[in-house]
Amino acid sequence: MNPVPIEWDQDLEPKTPEEEYRTLLRVLRRGEGFGLVFVKCSPAQGERIIARVQQDLTTQKVGSLRLSAPTDTLYDLVTDFPAVEQLDVLFISGLEYSIYEYEDAEFGDITRRSQGKLYEGTWLGVPRLLGHLNLRRESFREHFNLRLVFLIPEFVRRYFIRRAPDFFDWRSAVLEFPMDADHLHQESQRLSFGNYDDYLDLIPAERRTKILEIKALLEEPHQTPDQAANLYFEQGRLWSTAEEYQAAIDSYDHALHHKPDKHEAWNNRGSALGKLGRYEEAIDSFDHALHHKPDYHWAWNNRGIALWNLGRYEEAIDSFDHALHHKPDLHEAWYGRGNALDELGRYEEAIDSYDHALHHKPDYHEAWNNRGYALDELGRYEEAIDSYDHALHHKPDDHEAWYGRGNALGKLGRYEEAIDSYDRAIKLKPEDPSAFYNKACCYGLQGKVELALENLQHAIHLNPDEYRAMAKTDTDFDSIREDGRFQALVS
Repeated sequence: MNPVPIEWDQDLEPKTPEEEYRTLLRVLRRGEGFGLVFVKCSPAQGERIIARVQQDLTTQKVGSLRLSAPTDTLYDLVTDFPAVEQLDVLFISGLEYSIYEYEDAEFGDITRRSQGKLYEGTWLGVPRLLGHLNLRRESFREHFNLRLVFLIPEFVRRYFIRRAPDFFDWRSAVLEFPMDADHLHQESQRLSFGNYDDYLDLIPAERRTKILEIKALLEEPHQTPDQAANLYFEQGRLWSTAEEYQAAIDSYDHALHHKPDKHEAWNNRGSALGKLGRYEEAIDSFDHALHHKPDYHWAWNNRGIALWNLGRYEEAIDSFDHALHHKPDLHEAWYGRGNALDELGRYEEAIDSYDHALHHKPDYHEAWNNRGYALDELGRYEEAIDSYDHALHHKPDDHEAWYGRGNALGKLGRYEEAIDSYDRAIKLKPEDPSAFYNKACCYGLQGKVELALENLQHAIHLNPDEYRAMAKTDTDFDSIREDGRFQALVS
């Protein structure tokens, strides 16, 4: 016999978590046969609920199915659960992974990330998991003689209501476990990493888990503006490390809505805008950060980078100088300052800035590489080669250092060594025509016609317009200029 679902949630007034827990126990004790219970709670609360029910519901057998990845076929997972036929209650957590894979749920509404179309405020289509539940609902009721208790965050509950109404309407109860202020604060603190490098170490599944936990916490009724700002800030950092920069900007905007003077959010927002090439907007964000915290060296540094990208090198130097005034050992600012001086042709000053960067971070391969370039521009080729060698000692796969090293060797007439460096650059970046072209020049200067033409052909194939035009006037090819094949390549 299939019992008629009891609408336990219809007339219930909001309760404390303890009262809600006792309601859950009554629902599970009184229920017979198949039934559905939906419990809105955080993942941490869900674990505590499972442990308490297993301890308190002594007359029934209780199991727990914890999902850690998306799934489309929940029915099969329940069927394959060990000794499922002996269970009276089966808790299921982690359904949010399947929903989140399909759509990105933002606080307060649902936003699409990668597929589907918006129509009159709702997203077309149904996540496969929910479509599967709608289709298999009769199979659940006919084959399982137990209560399924879904532990879900609020946005998943909304999904069930909107996208799986046939399944959701069989519920016996919908219970809510809002966190008290202390637990909410503890959970919010737990999700704050502090060190940005820790975010970079996360694998995608770990990052997704943290984003989901943050979303759940943001929906808690006792959330404070400061905690909400911090959670949105952490969410923005997570999106940034996933290179989802627009999603990161949206998160920082939410953080600033709750706490307009959060200078870290203004700074990170600017960095995300910079990653999207929106440098003017980025500078505006950095200026907001500095309005609230004038000595914020990271905002000065990042502002300098944005100005550099816009070609405003003098202003960039000024920003880097401000950063260094507040933090003299900031190697990133010394490096950025060197790059701006380099663009202005002030190579001696650039080298001095790179030296400062390397004093504070001796393994800074980018600084060694750019120092080599500045030395090359001054005609100090041996020193340039030494700088490139230092860069390659710290990062052997730096194709730019191999390429620069080849250029310096070529200018010293050490063509075979230059060719070897270009070969290493090409191995690391086969689609870069410049290494092929300069390698062709080295062969041309040695009168090695076949090899010069072969490499010139590669360069022209990768960038026909630029390298065909260059070859027509380059004196490095004087020794092979009368060769008919050369004329065919450049014509």
